Amino acid sequence: MTASRTVTARSAWRDVPRHQVLRFAEIAMAEAPALAEHIMSEIRREYPHLPVFFDDSGAPKGLVGVRRAIEVFVQHLAHADYPQGRPTVPPGVFQEFGRGEGLHGRSLDSLQAIYRLGVRLAWRCFADIGQRVDIPPPAMYELVDAGYEYLDGLVDQSVRGYAEAAARQAGELLRLQRRLMELLFTEQHRGDPAEALAERAARIGWPLPEKVAVGVLLRPAREAVAPAVGQGVLLDMEYEQPRMVIPEPTAAGRSELLHRALAGWSGAIGPPVALADAAKSLRWAEAALDLMERKLLPAGEVLYCTEHTEALVLLQPEELVDDLALRCLAPLAHCGPTHGRRLAETLLAWLETRGGAPEVAARLGVHPQTVRYRLRQIRELWGDEIDHPDRRFELELVLRAQRLRGALGDPRPR
Repeated sequence: MTASRTVTARSAWRDVPRHQVLRFAEIAMAEAPALAEHIMSEIRREYPHLPVFFDDSGAPKGLVGVRRAIEVFVQHLAHADYPQGRPTVPPGVFQEFGRGEGLHGRSLDSLQAIYRLGVRLAWRCFADIGQRVDIPPPAMYELVDAGYEYLDGLVDQSVRGYAEAAARQAGELLRLQRRLMELLFTEQHRGDPAEALAERAARIGWPLPEKVAVGVLLRPAREAVAPAVGQGVLLDMEYEQPRMVIPEPTAAGRSELLHRALAGWSGAIGPPVALADAAKSLRWAEAALDLMERKLLPAGEVLYCTEHTEALVLLQPEELVDDLALRCLAPLAHCGPTHGRRLAETLLAWLETRGGAPEVAARLGVHPQTVRYRLRQIRELWGDEIDHPDRRFELELVLRAQRLRGALGDPRPR
């Protein structure tokens, strides 16, 4: 068996006599200001539109950062413990470079290209200094690797700054979006609501639509990630029940996109309304959600209020419908629960079909003679009131409401 052993790579730079290393560092530090100026000059030539920012002393921040980066790298090379550790530039400048790219909506690609340009120019200078003080080629090759490793550290700092700026911008965008949504949901605006909406919408780049629908969602889990509802849909996850504003909800493909994005979520989407009436769509969505939580509407999916108008109209004014039911269905009070339910189902089928015994029987799945018997009982219980248009309407209304609540069977064709 061959014993395993750890091989430690030897540093060619460590083998350079100490006096040569110190001489290299001395020259490099002396030339650092001029090198930084040269690097910045080439960067401005290659990237003429790059903005220039100044520190409190009036010096360009880029120049200060480049010079400091060169000095830290040279000090690291001259340290007796080299190549142990890794040179670290104070994070302020290079993180700020990254923040600047993020805040101005640019990618980090150009910034990384600028850094690579700086490393190439610095290497040329260091290679010239190395020749002057007779640094062996292997040590200079090692210097190239160290330079690009150092570059990775600078990029990491800029990435952190970029991420910080992106997070700050995202937070500000969400704050402005929420303020817009709050204004949309406020029915009584102060001043000119159209002007206020236009101003807030412009700040987040949201074109004002003619119509909107408002959705209210139930989280599948407390830690659920926000659904990818797509560009243009306003989504506020800060509410216990997240809200969204859907522009032009009837536009081609909108419902299909929402269906895919909201897979696994449940909730309700209010009816399309004019932009100024967004609060009304929100009220209907909340009403539908309440019925879902009471198991009066199907749960586990995102419902459209326009597909459940009957339930929303009949089940929402609950106290009024219950009071009407007590009055309208009083004749059934002494019929017993089972027989009373059968009479109520027969009455509703008769009111809905406007037909005779055969049509009602077909709907209920019973014999026509049974229907005739029940209809005679109904006429005895209600008398002439059963022929009054207003009474018939009220009866149909309360009986439909009871069917929606599950108190009556549903014989309607599917």
